[in-house]
Amino acid sequence: MRSHFLSGAALRACGIAAASILAALSCANAADAPAPAKNRKTPRTVFGHPDLQGVWTSATLTRFDRADEYGNRLVLTADEVRKIEGTEADYVANAAKPSDPNKKEVAGVCTNFQFGCGYNNFWIDRGSQVIRINGEPRSSILIDPPNGKIPSLTAARQKQLAEQRRGRGRYDGPETLTLAERCLLSFGSSSGPPMLPVLYNNHYQIVQGKDTVTILVEMVHDARIVRMDGQHVPGSVRKWMGDSIGRWEGDTLVVETTNFTTQEGFRGSTENAKVTERFTRAGPDTINYKFTVEDPAAFTRSFTGEIPFYLTKDQVFEYGCHEGNYALPGILAGAREQEKAGIKPEAPRREEAREE
Repeated sequence: MRSHFLSGAALRACGIAAASILAALSCANAADAPAPAKNRKTPRTVFGHPDLQGVWTSATLTRFDRADEYGNRLVLTADEVRKIEGTEADYVANAAKPSDPNKKEVAGVCTNFQFGCGYNNFWIDRGSQVIRINGEPRSSILIDPPNGKIPSLTAARQKQLAEQRRGRGRYDGPETLTLAERCLLSFGSSSGPPMLPVLYNNHYQIVQGKDTVTILVEMVHDARIVRMDGQHVPGSVRKWMGDSIGRWEGDTLVVETTNFTTQEGFRGSTENAKVTERFTRAGPDTINYKFTVEDPAAFTRSFTGEIPFYLTKDQVFEYGCHEGNYALPGILAGAREQEKAGIKPEAPRREEAREE
């Protein structure tokens, strides 16, 4: 079991053993994270820097953007927390029951691969709790704008994206598929920046050297290398996950990333976006992770989010996604057959390799 966090497997065990949803709730809430202790000393590396090393997980039930029902309210009530975490505990316990081979679905959960289903409950780890910052349960990862919604795209950016998609089918060729489908970058914005949770594989391993910080991402074998106290590469040089430069502000690691490629984007961002991240050790098993995205060419304003990372004894395993994706020939061949049958192809998706 992870400190201050129950893994999907642990919660399943908790839910199966529970005689009722209230018992499952009690199990899930036993791991609530307390507010950071005052006068706590931050551990140091052999180089004297704040120590962020270890394997961390960001899995959470909290949405990236806020549900309309909460309005501008960032902090959830105790009843709202119980509802969210209790519903998930009930869902996981039910989905963990043995599959009925005669049914395609069990309680809305696809469980049988024979019928073309995707991942079943065994593979999924959404987390068991909402995020808590300073002891406050949050209604969204986004904290600014105050409504917890991502800002609108500018009119110019909307027009640009529409023009990029015009006349192109989603399955016209490998290049019209997302980077995630091509196994080039992680699903969602797992690798970042910003680094956000997805359906599973929400582990990061942080390793610090004297002049670099490396973040190994479990999803699709990505690795971010943060160069400390350096200068960004020239604007002509573009990198997967951008070019990350770090510095210490007290006990907080501040990372500024620019120089993204034109082939990726977060919720419509451009290659000229700037993402500023702050990693602060909030306790022996917690890092508070905060990020701000600035991209005037894409969004009407900047936006900021915050999420805790929890230390875990779990290992980071290699993700079996093959660069180039061996399934692509079959995907494209299937699209050609649909075209022969007169089926209209889907429009290309906005790059999802860094979308939530």
